[in-house]
Amino acid sequence: MVYLWVKTFHLLFAIAWMSAVFYLPRILVNIAEAGGDAAVKARLYLMGRRLYRFGHNLFGIAFLLGLTLWEGWRVFPQALPNVVGSMHWIDAKLTFVAILLIYFIWAGRLLKRSEQGAALPSARALRLLNELPVLLLLGVLFFVLAKPF
Repeated sequence: MVYLWVKTFHLLFAIAWMSAVFYLPRILVNIAEAGGDAAVKARLYLMGRRLYRFGHNLFGIAFLLGLTLWEGWRVFPQALPNVVGSMHWIDAKLTFVAILLIYFIWAGRLLKRSEQGAALPSARALRLLNELPVLLLLGVLFFVLAKPF
């Protein structure tokens, strides 16, 4: 039963983090389209900073719970099973998660640089880049569900 609770909370925090990964670039699109409206931009920057900080907290909790699922059997062998064994799907999944984290950090840095006066990419380019996490999440889901290798 411990395994199911840990897995449930891992999924909850991973989903919450992914919502931040999806929404932060959308805030960047809105900033790029805000033009010279300082009040709107100030509100969007505030929202972006808060979301970025909160997203890191969500990722940290999801990471710790995922680590417990992956290696927790070594510490709590009666409560947590070895769900990975010698399979390597976890390596591919973690690679995609690492790319998602890098993407999230990149979006946060774009937000910070934009707030300091640097130009953002065009709204169209930001919209296209906003689709990348969907593809990466699809890969994560495939590796977790199919466990192809």
